[in-house]
Amino acid sequence: MSTQVIIKTIDDVIREMNQVVDRCIREKSKIGYFAVLYRDVTIQVKNKIQDGNYFEDGKRMERLDVVFAERFLNAINQYWSHDQPSKSWLIAFDTSKAKSPIILQHLLMGMNAHINLDLAIATAQVAPGYLLPAIEGDFQKIMDLLSSMIDEVQERIELVSPAIKLIDKFGGRTDEKIAGFVIKKARDLSWSTAEKLAIETPTEFALSYALHDDVVSLVGKYIANPGLFLTIGIWLVRIRESKDVVKVIKALEMK
Repeated sequence: MSTQVIIKTIDDVIREMNQVVDRCIREKSKIGYFAVLYRDVTIQVKNKIQDGNYFEDGKRMERLDVVFAERFLNAINQYWSHDQPSKSWLIAFDTSKAKSPIILQHLLMGMNAHINLDLAIATAQVAPGYLLPAIEGDFQKIMDLLSSMIDEVQERIELVSPAIKLIDKFGGRTDEKIAGFVIKKARDLSWSTAEKLAIETPTEFALSYALHDDVVSLVGKYIANPGLFLTIGIWLVRIRESKDVVKVIKALEMK
């Protein structure tokens, strides 16, 4: 049986995320692609909280970050303990064992589960009912922070995936525009879901969570298998992409 991860501060989050990344490096697990990105985002959130001028309520934001992170950390702990995480995380974790998805797909599947499912749940839990509107500004700032990191993440991906821009020819967007599009859509879906969940009873909440998990997992399946045209582009990208998992994790790490 898995042991539930309990964390209290953003420093606890970073410590636990470091352990996840270290394990992924030891086991050469592609789960580390998203994990290292998420760890770096958490460090940026911590820096913004300490700055005191970015978020409207730093203490509330740290609480949201902790609840948000617990969902990922518990999901990966469940998976590694052979328990059942949410369907959205299960598709992302299972796909990490497949050879065909490229680095960008692994990152997008992690972002899908984390933002579309986890952020919506965490936001509704931290600011239920009438408290929700007050957190919207800081919610949007988290998404703005993610968006601002896209260019830097793109540069890191290109170090180990030099043909990534070929997706532009098949998908109609460059890789950073794909990521930006996903973040924007995820932001809108996550917030609308949080609005619904924040006013529900525990019974309604549980039902809505299960239904939303089904929807988000379907999005994950589409990211893993996006159709013929993008699949051709992905195949061409994969030919030149590094197969060294540890090298990729280290390339994606914030310097």
